[in-house]
Amino acid sequence: MRTSNRSVGIPKTMRAVVYRGPNDLRVEQIPVPRIRSDELLVRVGVCGVCPTDIKKVIHGTVPPPRIFGHETAGVIVQVGSRVRRFSVGDPVALHHHVPCMNCHMCRHGAFAQCPTYKRTGVTAGFEPAGGGYAEYVRVMSTALPGVVRIPRRNSLIEGAMLEPVNTVLKAVKRLKLLKGDHVLVVGQGPIGLMFTRLLALLDVKVGATDLIQDRLARARSFGAKRVWRGDDPGLAKKIFQWTSGRGADAVVLTVPSERVACEAVSWVRGAGQVMVFGHTKRGALAEIDLAAVCVDEKDLIGSYSSDILLQDEVAELVFTRKLDVRRLVTHQYPLTQTASAIAQAAQPTPGTLKIVVNHQIERPVADVRPNDSTK
Repeated sequence: MRTSNRSVGIPKTMRAVVYRGPNDLRVEQIPVPRIRSDELLVRVGVCGVCPTDIKKVIHGTVPPPRIFGHETAGVIVQVGSRVRRFSVGDPVALHHHVPCMNCHMCRHGAFAQCPTYKRTGVTAGFEPAGGGYAEYVRVMSTALPGVVRIPRRNSLIEGAMLEPVNTVLKAVKRLKLLKGDHVLVVGQGPIGLMFTRLLALLDVKVGATDLIQDRLARARSFGAKRVWRGDDPGLAKKIFQWTSGRGADAVVLTVPSERVACEAVSWVRGAGQVMVFGHTKRGALAEIDLAAVCVDEKDLIGSYSSDILLQDEVAELVFTRKLDVRRLVTHQYPLTQTASAIAQAAQPTPGTLKIVVNHQIERPVADVRPNDSTK
């Protein structure tokens, strides 16, 4: 299909970090993707490192070759002739999964289970896999509804964070909460801190746990009223004291621990909810007392990936900085050091939160200074 000549200087080849097998990422020179008339070509500026990509790289759960990276923001450099909503030079955030809105799953609002949704609509080449760890990505027509312009006052880093914030907001909306309820968020990494902030904006009382002390301090600055170490032997007692003996109205699990999943069921009140958010690797089994589900009417629920219908709300939260995602980014790596970025994200140390691949820098940048501002 013919494409428009609405474009700026585009090279024939580009650098890309290609997955060639478990723990095998290589910086290679490959062709720049060619777009169709109903597609966009975006020069990538920033791509966040996501736990999903980490698992694929380390455990080799998908066949190579692929170019990962789906928390992507950049600048449009070519617009297909049939595309009307965007122009060359627009800074944009990308949404790599978009549902068909017509199938049985979509009619039930289960967009992440839609067969079309499961096909990635953004690619830098090879099997579509996001492509943010390359200099250019092709945005297919199916993914265009999820593309969001980034306001001039905001950064590409903020744009890249729309995707993970969307996944968290989707999960929050699955919780049945009233103002003043008590919610415990287990884990205060980047995702846990997003939960803490979004829940605090709902005027619920947020408790937070983590094993890294500086993350607990950050949790307070994001809105947590109480913080505890996750390995505190008296944690259950403290949760019940905090909730006047009832138990939490909801517990959000952002870390993949089967033991904690079992314990969380006992931490919630009757008819309370346990949100399973961090268990994305299949085969994890936990022994749950089914009487707690039947007799005590406790709900064990899950949430996975993002919701296209929430994009406008997510953009408003991020771009107005009600959720200031800039405070989550502690480390930036250049494209050529993507493997190092993934390795650090897989084994975070104190002071490490969100890691991004920033195509605009040539050497790593770290900013791990405490930031207690909620403004």
